[in-house]
Amino acid sequence: MSYSTSSFKNPVSVPTGTDQRGHNHVNSGEIHVIFGPMFAGKTTALLRRVNSEAKMGRNVVMIKSNKDTRYAVDAVVTHDGTKLPCWSLPDLSSFKQRFGSDAYEKVDVIGIDEAQFFDDLYDFCYKATDIDGKTVVVAGLDGDYLRRKFGSVLDIIPLADTVTKLTARCEICGKRAIFTLRKTEEMQKELIGGAAMYMPVCRQHYVNGKSVVESAKKVIESHQVQELIPEKPLVT
Repeated sequence: MSYSTSSFKNPVSVPTGTDQRGHNHVNSGEIHVIFGPMFAGKTTALLRRVNSEAKMGRNVVMIKSNKDTRYAVDAVVTHDGTKLPCWSLPDLSSFKQRFGSDAYEKVDVIGIDEAQFFDDLYDFCYKATDIDGKTVVVAGLDGDYLRRKFGSVLDIIPLADTVTKLTARCEICGKRAIFTLRKTEEMQKELIGGAAMYMPVCRQHYVNGKSVVESAKKVIESHQVQELIPEKPLVT
């Protein structure tokens, strides 16, 4: 199924109801969280869910961080090339204003990819679901290459209706992979890359692979130090 950006601006009405006092209110929304290591199929699962919602006649919109420009600037793209047009934003708080208040009111489903890069993820999801009645589907990394919490993805679990942790296949042994191992020497937390920079691994090969990476770093550092030490002149 193909989509154009304009198709996201032809919404259906958001259902409303009336409480016991006769006040109009928007029906409660939902939050569905998909997380796991790199190459686990998180974006594929996200697009599958959003496509399913669209086929049911619901108005959908996709958002991703503008930090991720690996495959496209204005589309969410899986590693195998499946894509869907999206809004590429520096933060989520600006989405309503950029999209337009009237158009936003008519949106049913919001998909968020690479959610770990949005610092305002919790506030956006809370307001979009509890106040605005949207269904929000979030996909992102739960941990970084050091197995530490990455961004705010884990923070929204208490808000979520469903939580799905996907796994990949260990690049070394083929077993279930739950961690992401960085192949390069860079140390910064946010370092966007693909298979040349990261690989999914099981617990055993995360530990072993990390040791190999650390050993390689020490060898490189040792060589760098030796190059800085001037050679002693030969005495004859």
